[in-house]
Amino acid sequence: MNTSITLQVGKCDNTKSLTEWLSYLETLHPQEIELGLERIQAVFQRQNLCQLGYKVIVVAGTNGKGSTIAMLESILLNAGYSVGSYTSPHLHHYNERVRIGGIDTDDASLCRALSRVEYARGNTSLSYFEFGTLAAFDIFSRHKLDVVLLEVGLGGRLDAVNIIDADISVITSIDIDHEDWLGNDREKIGFEKAGIMREGHTTICGERDVPESIRTMAKQTGAELLVLGEDFDIKRHGDEWDWIEHGKPTVTGLVKPALGAGCQYDNAATAVAVLQQLIDYPVDSFDIVEGLELVECPGRFEHSNDEINCVFDVAHNPASAAVLAETLSQEPISGQTRLVFGVMADKDIQQIVSFLSESATQWYLAAPNIPRAAEPAMVKDVCISNGISAEKLACFSSVQEAFLQARKDSTTNDRVVVCGSFYTVAEAMAQQL
Repeated sequence: MNTSITLQVGKCDNTKSLTEWLSYLETLHPQEIELGLERIQAVFQRQNLCQLGYKVIVVAGTNGKGSTIAMLESILLNAGYSVGSYTSPHLHHYNERVRIGGIDTDDASLCRALSRVEYARGNTSLSYFEFGTLAAFDIFSRHKLDVVLLEVGLGGRLDAVNIIDADISVITSIDIDHEDWLGNDREKIGFEKAGIMREGHTTICGERDVPESIRTMAKQTGAELLVLGEDFDIKRHGDEWDWIEHGKPTVTGLVKPALGAGCQYDNAATAVAVLQQLIDYPVDSFDIVEGLELVECPGRFEHSNDEINCVFDVAHNPASAAVLAETLSQEPISGQTRLVFGVMADKDIQQIVSFLSESATQWYLAAPNIPRAAEPAMVKDVCISNGISAEKLACFSSVQEAFLQARKDSTTNDRVVVCGSFYTVAEAMAQQL
């Protein structure tokens, strides 16, 4: 989608630190989220970038996007290929969003890329996410990459990442989230996610209950659609599993993904289905096994390694809360489960709490340090309306305070679970760094 337009050499701002750049980006656009491709497409054309990578894989979905990209990255790197990955949001540092060869991009490279985007945009207004997306594309274009993995930020059809024509599209799951932007039912949301499909290219769908809107879009677009549970599947043998294609074992003897939760088997199967389409970059079962054993994706049912058993999970919508509750039930403990919970006010808090209501013996409620966060007192009322007794609920002025108190109240037989938002997990994890 590049054009022949070239920029005259101009002076870019190389004086700002990354912190200064990110603060600047927050001031540029009146809305945190503004879906649409016209503005970012115009700037992208003016950048006149080289090819991002020989193969580009775009991943959309309600949940599982980051985990699927992490698995693909780990397996492909283990097989010896050069890989770039763009994901969001980050947990600790913005650098986590842009990775080359499995390594977070350094501050200097990000600052140079942001400076080049600033020069290219002229008077065009860009949101924080759009600006960062173009900076990631700039960085990828300056490396000789075999595969580039791009995570959709919100939806798909109108997301900034969708200015790139994917060689392979992936839709991991479909559920209700971001209703103000994507719609309030799975069919509408499926339509938005399906916007990443391209004519003549394959879309891998890791959703077993596929909305009809996705099937319709595949037919209208002329994309080949491969669906989990229909065209490929898993067959488990304890923790090990086989990848099944059209009812026949094709890749056997695979291991439990290191990311832990049961849903990761479906994400892993989706990743393997993608790998089967990368004919130019073959991987064998040893690459897949080692990649799944080594994969890391912070905040996905992640355990701490200290005297108190702490679990960090970025579950932040009803579907992911249901998965977290199921995973916790599959790992029973003799003591209490203390839940540090902070959630965004625009989420379906009632449903999230409903799924988690049986998972915790004590709740430690706090708001992460972001304007969108729900006030603990309001969350407490929601919990009580879900039948959780007031004696089990405590409100705190910060996530850090809630987390420290939960740890203080715990014995070695207990566990502390932190969830509700990426921001909640990040602030709690910061106490252990």
